[in-house]
Amino acid sequence: MLTLKIIFWLSLILVVYTYVGYGLVLWLILKVKRLLLHREAVPILPLNEDQLPEVTLMICAYNEQDVIQEKMENIRALDYPQQKLCVMWVTDGSTDQSNVLLGHYPEVKLVFSPERRGKAAAMQHGLRENKAPYVVFTDANTMLNSDALREIVRQFMKENVSCVSGEKRVAARHEGQTAAEGEGIYWRYESTLKQWDSDLYSAMGAAGELFAIRMEHYREAPQNALLDDFMMSMLILKDGHRIAYTSRAYAMEYGSANMREESKRKRRIAAGGLQSIWWLRSLMNPFTHPKVAFQFVSHRVLRWSITPLALLLLIPLNIALLILGAGTVYAIIGVLQLLFYLAALTGWLLAHAGRESKLLNIPVYFLFMNLNVFLGIHYLITHRKSGTWEKAGRG
Repeated sequence: MLTLKIIFWLSLILVVYTYVGYGLVLWLILKVKRLLLHREAVPILPLNEDQLPEVTLMICAYNEQDVIQEKMENIRALDYPQQKLCVMWVTDGSTDQSNVLLGHYPEVKLVFSPERRGKAAAMQHGLRENKAPYVVFTDANTMLNSDALREIVRQFMKENVSCVSGEKRVAARHEGQTAAEGEGIYWRYESTLKQWDSDLYSAMGAAGELFAIRMEHYREAPQNALLDDFMMSMLILKDGHRIAYTSRAYAMEYGSANMREESKRKRRIAAGGLQSIWWLRSLMNPFTHPKVAFQFVSHRVLRWSITPLALLLLIPLNIALLILGAGTVYAIIGVLQLLFYLAALTGWLLAHAGRESKLLNIPVYFLFMNLNVFLGIHYLITHRKSGTWEKAGRG
């Protein structure tokens, strides 16, 4: 029984630390840091028109004809000098009318590859055509706030920053859209952690919806990378440069149309996470990367590897300990587990019945996210040599 208890408590501590404890630890460290320094973070000075550098805004796309007009209207509304902005579309094996539509916009630099090789390959293709010192990446179906580029450029003024991650915001087209609402809640929490990571030392990676790199420190990600954006940003971090995070530059997109479509994304992210952990395993060495190792393991590695297994083990371990008469505390934890899973089941049933429950969407999405880590293992095995993927339908 002692062995079961040890495994049970280690699993429980791991789950709580990964999803709640790490955030609390970050918050406490930052509070103490500010108290000891007796000052707030030094503000970033604004840049005037003459100081703004040349920037390439790169959109890697595959069959995105339905969003090109909306995306170009959004780009034209950005507050950045046109003479210093290159708008580059890289169409990776597109077979629709994307290239024809983009030809109607004189400001667009079109880079086309007739063969679909994946987003990492498309990014590298575009970067070979780039002339600007800074490149901002964004997706075709995400809309940026008007100050996004100015804010990103300002972040590069911080010490040793060579990559900047903007904020991803998720909207639901209608109430009761479980996938979009669950994803939106998750990203609000995730954005807070990213900001605290950045304030402590560095954000742990960037998402492709909106991030930027300093070309001077660019490192090429493997062409079969499933999380090309994450790998590109983490290779910059591995070389000793920082990733800054800012919520003042954000990309808005609609969440997945339903949980089945969202699962396509989550499986790929989970598979890419496992792939990235292996490629970036040297960053987990606390002797060579003390700050990064703590943040990388706590924020990324545990979520993508051990913690979902620990969460799954809690159920049979709790049942076994109750059968063996381990004590009242295990009965209480068992009841709490049961209530949590019943809440998730109720939320899932309500969603399928077309009824809204924003509160119950939280346990539904939490379990859904962890389940897809296991599905991601199969995805990784079947996609390990290719960086292409099936797009998720948006709401």
